[in-house]
Amino acid sequence: MHDITVRQRAISLCRDGRSNADISRQLGVPYGTVSWWRHEDLAKHGTLPGRKQSPCFRCHGSPLDQPAYTYLLGLYLGDGHIMHPKQHRVPNLAVTCDNNWPGVMDEVEQAMRRVLPNNSPCRVRRIGCHDVKVYSMHLPCLFPQHGSGVKHKRLIALEPWQQDLVLTRPWQLIRGLIHSDGCRITNWTVRTVDGQPKRYEYPRYFFSNTSTDIIRIFTHTLDSVSVEWKSATRSHGRTDISIARKACVALMDKHVGPKH
Repeated sequence: MHDITVRQRAISLCRDGRSNADISRQLGVPYGTVSWWRHEDLAKHGTLPGRKQSPCFRCHGSPLDQPAYTYLLGLYLGDGHIMHPKQHRVPNLAVTCDNNWPGVMDEVEQAMRRVLPNNSPCRVRRIGCHDVKVYSMHLPCLFPQHGSGVKHKRLIALEPWQQDLVLTRPWQLIRGLIHSDGCRITNWTVRTVDGQPKRYEYPRYFFSNTSTDIIRIFTHTLDSVSVEWKSATRSHGRTDISIARKACVALMDKHVGPKH
């Protein structure tokens, strides 16, 4: 611990343009301590060097890339999470992406760059997957659904401004949800034709989640674009949404497509 007068003297010398090393030698304070005092003083006055934070459309009225945001909202609702500021100095949004789908991983990163153009996403390697992450103080503004604990144990409801975006960009939300917690698969069945077994294959889309609120958001959005669906409740409270009608699958293929 150092006397407050020593700290004030060090900050004064920093503002006069003295180097950390000179201040450390003059005051007998560790170099790292001087560096931290300088950092805190710059942060307090908003003059830290480096990349600027992306302006927030909710705080500053800045333009928002609506298609990218609505896609990112779907990703967040499906398999994303925001680390709370109490655990980290700057909130971060992480979307977990399977290594089998590098194209989806690229799209997630591109969406983050378009929504927060001055913030650089990063990829954190995990077993069989990567977390695509972006840091920003404005993440709680962009995703007011964040909170402590898992999403299926708390209320998830879209704000009116988010509902307006989903109303005008429904396919971006659907695509984000499918890319996070959904898939396109090929089912098959065997039928007897003229006494002979014949194998039939047909594509189907699935979306699974344990949050009834997120399931409701997904199915309401499907209804808005005339995609028919069926639901089934599985173990541990998970709900599966299936889209199998030929015309609806064709519509999903046009706007969503399989993971890549």
